[in-house]
Amino acid sequence: GLKKWVEVGNSGVFRPELLLPMGLPENVSVIAWGLSLERPTMIKYGINNIRELVGHRVNLQMVYDSPLCRLDL
Repeated sequence: GLKKWVEVGNSGVFRPELLLPMGLPENVSVIAWGLSLERPTMIKYGINNIRELVGHRVNLQMVYDSPLCRLDL
């Protein structure tokens, strides 16, 4: 319905400077991936800034008023 591509699943490689404080050697690579469900949720509810969906700027009234799961796409 958006008439454009939207990234839903994402993945990547951790940067070395993020792994060093964890005690991992410099020659170790770590990959990560996820479903990235916040993107389709933002589209569904018309949220333009991810900080309004997660974090300290979340409108708690929206959380209280919204159903836990909506399947009516």
